[in-house]
Amino acid sequence: MNVKIGNLTFDHATYDADGDVLYLHVGERQAAANSEETPEGHALRFGADGSVISLTIINARRLLDRDGEIAVTLPEQVHVSPTTLEPVLASAA
Repeated sequence: MNVKIGNLTFDHATYDADGDVLYLHVGERQAAANSEETPEGHALRFGADGSVISLTIINARRLLDRDGEIAVTLPEQVHVSPTTLEPVLASAA
């Protein structure tokens, strides 16, 4: 299932409903060359070429329920609507 956030398209998505954590990654899993925390508390991982290879969104369901969207800085801030993530979050139910 593809999830588009900003100008990134993540082609793998896994949602841990118990932990309320959404894991998104691009292509096959690979070791990250670097990682950083976004201002919102999410985790970005970068490949050797500096491109984003994964995004981990903490409290995904709670943020959608509370705010109606999820803000993510990648490096520009984008707002993710519930319709973008609902299919992934529902798949873990």
